[in-house]
Amino acid sequence: MQSVNSRRGDKRPRGGRLAPESSVRGRLLRLVTLLAGSVFLSACALPSIEGRPKISSIPGTSDTRLGAGVSTLASAHPGKNGLHPLPAAHDAFAARVLLATAAERSIDAQYYIWHDDVTGRLLLDALCKAADRGVRVRLLLDDNNTGGFDATIATLAAHRNIFVRLFNPLVNRHARWTNYLFDFSRVNHRMHNKSFTVDGEVTIIGGRNIGDEYFDAGTAVAFTDLDVMAVGPVVGEVEDSFDLFWNSASAHPALAIVPGVGLDTASSVLAALAATPTDPAAKSYLEALRESELVTGLLAQRLAFEWADVRLVGDDPQKVFRSDRELLLLPRLLEITGQPQSQFDVVSPYFVPGDLGTANLSALAQRHVHIRFLTNSLASNDVAAVHAGYAKRRKPLLRAGLKMYELKPRRAESGPQPKGGSSAALHAKTFQIDGRHAFIGSFNFDPRSARLNTELGFAIDSPQLAGQLRSFFDTEVPELAYEVVLNKDGDLEWHEASPEGSKVYLTEPGSSAWRRGSVRLLSVLPIDWLL
Repeated sequence: MQSVNSRRGDKRPRGGRLAPESSVRGRLLRLVTLLAGSVFLSACALPSIEGRPKISSIPGTSDTRLGAGVSTLASAHPGKNGLHPLPAAHDAFAARVLLATAAERSIDAQYYIWHDDVTGRLLLDALCKAADRGVRVRLLLDDNNTGGFDATIATLAAHRNIFVRLFNPLVNRHARWTNYLFDFSRVNHRMHNKSFTVDGEVTIIGGRNIGDEYFDAGTAVAFTDLDVMAVGPVVGEVEDSFDLFWNSASAHPALAIVPGVGLDTASSVLAALAATPTDPAAKSYLEALRESELVTGLLAQRLAFEWADVRLVGDDPQKVFRSDRELLLLPRLLEITGQPQSQFDVVSPYFVPGDLGTANLSALAQRHVHIRFLTNSLASNDVAAVHAGYAKRRKPLLRAGLKMYELKPRRAESGPQPKGGSSAALHAKTFQIDGRHAFIGSFNFDPRSARLNTELGFAIDSPQLAGQLRSFFDTEVPELAYEVVLNKDGDLEWHEASPEGSKVYLTEPGSSAWRRGSVRLLSVLPIDWLL
């Protein structure tokens, strides 16, 4: 990358009247800022993808072990898709590693976040071992959260059977914040999709990224999340979506973006991955792998599935460049499920309805649709700005008749303590409509999911799964969450059910005065469109 000084030149302003010193300084500052921005954008432009090979999913995998197991199961349910929910964190982790271990032809993984921690390294080690066996691995990562991961990415991409691409990459790898300073309109759009597909026969989609906090690894904060394992025709739809993103204009080969590494560095990276199973922190995960019967049950055709009509609903990667209605997930999702007529139960960790969403939800409630929301409380929310965007909509939504619940904070019994005071945070994204349709995926009810980021999920026609979510609201949510209500004076109260009886809070439970004040300040800023 060329330095700024090498591109500035030595031009000087010509003639004219002398301006006051403060005015000259202001003009010079604006000039330097403009020059720095133009130099950054020109010297750090994205490399051309001309000549990049088009790589597509591998067809004809029914002769693999997974293919044989799936075909036997599916033969009794022609045209249907088998779904196995994965609410338990250890099961969700084990399913991915064990599927990678069983892979024979291909692994296609697409994620917004992949951390360099115990679970992240264990899963990368499983991918490397699969690649060593001759399995083709495609890893598509959004580049927003890859800071400090470049050496690992370069090492993986150098493997003959591992192909790594970065979605909408940040060009400046060191001062990463400068990408947002000078190229905000592009890098503000991110790929939020999450999918893990093996041999084109089994896929896992849902809310989880790859990292210890998503798999309950004893971190300061553990996310309550939901994935689903799927078999059947919808897996082909997931592969088609992956191919669309993989071959899109925003997916750049990793080695064209990250610096290459020498043999010593690559050897160190691979040695660290291989040594991860000896890390004491990995013990519980290795036990989960040994004890899990998810994949062995699948291969032996004894794993329980819910068989249903399932449609993949996902954004087009072109959403990074334009947000035309036909490219967006939400309108297509509502075309499949239809508008709620009687019931609408929603779990969304980041709930920012905005003016339009508030009006639409209120209109549904006025048509006697029973609406219940579960989201994070201030104490369990990891993003204060998001809570600010939600908090200012509570009163109008409650006045319209919605029932609103906020996840209670929980402190870790040992180990590192979270900054916000809670060791549990909601991260699942799911809803049910009218006791028939369910959705599981990556979509949050916020402007960022609707307009800025790309998202992915399953629209499921299943009274069984929809009924499970409805039952969850009926029986478990009142114990797990505060109910937010308006009192007779129109003020907010938080009601907590406890063994000692009902408790009532007049301010956001478990939060400090400083945190509440910061949320009030953020709520007056015009930032909803960013949230």
